[in-house]
Order: sequence, then structure tokens, then C-alpha cells
Amino acid sequence: MQSVLSQLQQMTTLVADTGDVDAIARLHPQDATTNPSLLLKAAQSERCAPLLEQAMAWARQQGAPHEQETLALACDQLAVLVGSEILRQIPGCVSTEVDARLSFDTQASVARARRLIARYQAAGIDKERVLIKLAATWEGIRAAEVLEREGIRCNLTLLFCFAQAQAAAEAGAYLISPFVGRILDWYKQHQPQGDYPAEQDPGVLSVRRIYDYYKSHGYPTIVMGASFRSVAQIMALAGCDRLTISPALLDELANLQQPLPRQLQPRHAPQPRPEPLSEAAFRWQLNQDAMATDKLAEGIRLFAQDQLKLESLLQQRLDKNQP
Repeated sequence: MQSVLSQLQQMTTLVADTGDVDAIARLHPQDATTNPSLLLKAAQSERCAPLLEQAMAWARQQGAPHEQETLALACDQLAVLVGSEILRQIPGCVSTEVDARLSFDTQASVARARRLIARYQAAGIDKERVLIKLAATWEGIRAAEVLEREGIRCNLTLLFCFAQAQAAAEAGAYLISPFVGRILDWYKQHQPQGDYPAEQDPGVLSVRRIYDYYKSHGYPTIVMGASFRSVAQIMALAGCDRLTISPALLDELANLQQPLPRQLQPRHAPQPRPEPLSEAAFRWQLNQDAMATDKLAEGIRLFAQDQLKLESLLQQRLDKNQP
């Protein structure tokens, strides 16, 4: 019998959720995703030390008027260098995230995304191989709308509720990353009821609802389930457009042998689309979802904290190399 991983690959595009280039080279995924937390982890490895030096050297050459801007440039360049290494190992694309501290600033997010794409192009990488990750705030979704019109494809992340998914599709986002594990974490903390089997897992049910809505209304936006805690959650979403999975869970799937039935099926007769969400409706629906409100704010804070830690790591390199 084929492994669960092999069966899953026949119905879903698998994406490695890591910044570990060695793990990606071993696993051979189609695509890969990174975020500030994964980038920070990668930056602390010995393999990444030369990339840190390259990023800081390039940033210093830009002559930014403030040290903080030099560090921001270095972080962007490091993300591009790590992304470029990853792209040498995969046939598809890599997701690179905009600084989470810009999550409520549309114009600044657009400017940072353009800068990231420009750095990739300077490295000889076509923008078609890069997805710009933005938090699925109202401002992040509006930034994605601008960037998509320019041919810069976007991945809207930290997506926890249906309103975020609806607004993302209406904005023409290339891809969304609805989180599974973090939703379950919240329910276990706030509404403990013992085990949550896959058919009752609120994270799994959220992705299924979004997938069915997109397919029912003919939205081309790709649904990529993310943030998994178990292989059971992954198997419950077999057939989803894409799933981004950590190396540890990919290994677990590879070692598991049992039949894997398809759980999500596309529809072939789209229904009329509803009226687009207004900003007021989006904010109200998000506000009414306590889980999504909590987890979106927490996710932005945590990514911002890891961005600061990465800047601190680069600052240490800068101080060490200064005469």
C-alpha cells in the first residue's frame, strides 16, 4: 500500500512549511512557505550564517539615513536570500512575508512587497515564483488587491474566519492560508470538551466551509490549509487545493500506511456570487468572532516579536563588524 503522503500528493499540492533548506531538499515539496518565526529559526543555524553576513553587507551599502532602516533592509534581503536558496530546491514558488508591523498600513505593505519583489528580481528570480504574504487584515487585503493588479501574487495569512476568506476572494488574492491548528488551540483553551475528532475539529470545519464556498461561487483563489497539529487534521482536508505542512508531519505522513479517501471535492456548476463585503461588514463580522479576533491579533504580535528578534540578531552582526 502507498503511504498516506503519496496518496495525498495525488489529490493535493503539498507545500513545506519551513525555512530549513536542508529539510526542503530532502522532502522535495512543490512549494514552500516561510514567515518571520521560521526565518528567525533558520537565521540561527550555522548554514544561514553566510547569508546573514551577505544581508548586512548589502544593507550597509544602501546608505540608509537611519540604522533602523538598515536593519529593515537587511531583514528583507535575508528573507530573499533564504527564499532564493529554497527556490533552488523546489520547482514551484516560495512565500515571503511582509513585516507584520505593517499589517494595518496598506501603503507601507504595498511598498515593502514591491521592494521584496525587486530584490528577488535582482537575484534573477521571476516574480511568478514568489508569493507575498500579508496578514488578512482589512488593510492587508487591500494591499493584496493593489499588488495583484500589478501582477504580484499574494498569500493572505493569519486567516481565521469566513469574513477574511470572503474579502480575500473578492480582492482577487491568488492564495489564502486558513489556519487549522491555531483555531483548535483556541477552542481547547476556551471551550474544552475533551478530544476534538477530525469531523468536529473547528479548524478543519473552517477550511472545509471556505473551500466549498470558493468552489460553489467560482472564485479562483487557492485554498491552502496551514498550521497543523496532527496528521488527522491533514487527512481530514485531503483534496484541498494545497496544504502547507511542517517537515515533522510530512515525515509522519510518509511513515503512515492506510487508505486515504478524498474529503474535499470541487463543484462544477458555480452559483451567483454575493455582494462584496464592505469594510464595516468585514470589521463587524470579525469582531463578532472572538476566536478570530484573538488569534489574528496574537499572530500579528508574535510575528512582530520574531521580526524584532531577527533585527536584534542582525544588529549583533553589525556591531561585531564595526571598527
